[in-house]
Amino acid sequence: MPRSAPGAEDAIVSALVQHGFAWDGDIVRQSERTPLYEAAIARLRAQDLVYECACTRRELETAPLRDGERVYPGTCRAGIAPSRARRTQRSVRVKVPAARIAFVDRVQGPQSQSLQQDVGDFVIKRADGWIAYQLAVVVDDAAQGITHVVRGADLLSSTPRQIFLQRALELATPSYLHVPVAIDRDGRKLSKQTDAPPLGGDPVRALMAAWTFLDQALPLAPPRTCAEFWQFASRAWDSARVPPVSMLAA
Repeated sequence: MPRSAPGAEDAIVSALVQHGFAWDGDIVRQSERTPLYEAAIARLRAQDLVYECACTRRELETAPLRDGERVYPGTCRAGIAPSRARRTQRSVRVKVPAARIAFVDRVQGPQSQSLQQDVGDFVIKRADGWIAYQLAVVVDDAAQGITHVVRGADLLSSTPRQIFLQRALELATPSYLHVPVAIDRDGRKLSKQTDAPPLGGDPVRALMAAWTFLDQALPLAPPRTCAEFWQFASRAWDSARVPPVSMLAA
């Protein structure tokens, strides 16, 4: 079942506007782009890079755990076992190579990961029919001509998977920059799931808090509006000041 709640989209757009964000063109929704995702899966299938998987989450609970994720053991890679053949809900997994995937993050530096050892064949289409994030973001970035990606370091380990898909689909690989993620006292990322308070009140104060968290140089005079903040930030941003985070396995 989709995790989107009624009104969630309006709340997100409203928060972005309130904090002075702007974007080019119309808002693009992944729910409207299914034909593009299916075309990408068809291209991967033509290269014999995907297969159906009838494993359930419960069956994978004993799979090896690496960095908080289960490494898929390849149960269905050679075909679905007769004991699972009657299961109609099946995910689609992509076959990963033995070679390592390497890239250079603009803040975190050289990164390298063995998809086979650290991830295993990963899902690109879920058993409920929804397209998985790893494929959707690759197709979306390419379709929108994205050249530079700035995002939280909690997605650093996802990047090799996306680079693998980009190469298989003959798509350009953006330049990546991963910033630290704010956590609570228990080491959990601040989010709805960890009961973090929502954005609200003074948007300039929230922007300055994020700016300070990323160890950026402070303005001589505090900005009074979001527009003033972004004018200053666009000139003062220094990626060399962004604190490093734990890197992928070397």
